[in-house]
Amino acid sequence: MHRDVSANGMRLHAAEAGEGPLVLLLHGFPQFWWAWRAQLVGLAAAGLRVVAPDLRGYGASDKPPRGYDLPTAAADAAAVVRALGEQDAVVVGSDWGGLVGWTMAALHPRTVRKLVVLGAAHPRRMRAGMADSHQRRASAYALRFQLPRLPERQLTRADDDPVAELMRRWSGPAWVQTADFAEAVERYRSASRIPQAAYGAMEYFRWAGRSQVRPDGLRFARRMAAPVTAPTLQLHGAADPCVLPATARGSDRYVAGAYEWRELPGIGHFPHEEAPAEVTAAIAGWAGA
Repeated sequence: MHRDVSANGMRLHAAEAGEGPLVLLLHGFPQFWWAWRAQLVGLAAAGLRVVAPDLRGYGASDKPPRGYDLPTAAADAAAVVRALGEQDAVVVGSDWGGLVGWTMAALHPRTVRKLVVLGAAHPRRMRAGMADSHQRRASAYALRFQLPRLPERQLTRADDDPVAELMRRWSGPAWVQTADFAEAVERYRSASRIPQAAYGAMEYFRWAGRSQVRPDGLRFARRMAAPVTAPTLQLHGAADPCVLPATARGSDRYVAGAYEWRELPGIGHFPHEEAPAEVTAAIAGWAGA
């Protein structure tokens, strides 16, 4: 089922399946709700209510001119939980969605019953990880995204295939050879060409880069020192070339509740798509289904 959810003054499109305790699935770049296609089916079958929204700026959700920062995105997601008639949810996030999940758990702790993070370090750990030359090289792509307008034109141009190139570079070698990967590239290529979607996607990166030395970014970093009390499962691809496992692994220092780290051999930056059965089972187990 597809629906629109009014949350934090926004209209967010979401896919929904199943009945039971709420699981909120938050996608990353360059994805949209469809990235959770396997989990929507598998978690619903496990007796869970599963909702996968398009983040602001993505897919069929509203695309305002501003608000592409982690505190606002986390407020969006927390408002989705309340708009769905629930007090809290098992929050699952990948890539940017993982950063939103970390932020929700720190700034809106009552809305996060449990947390599952894929392919994302805690924001403070990611900030510290940029001091490492290996992570800086892995994150070099984000420097190009700081430019105005040009990254959007490159992401949507018809004479090249930047989405396919990015997906190939970030994915594990096994998934790249499959028909599922080819379909994912086609889906994300089309989603990136939705009017204003590329702008929204780039604005998240621009905020992350420029806020490092701005008062709002420093304020956010201080607020994120609040310990995460929700039981947290961190799933990370051992072959992730975007957020290196060595960077993500230090995130447990910001978790005061139960914590488990699982590294997935041969998996890249998109564990929920590259190893859908394994990830779905891990989420269901963590959720107590």
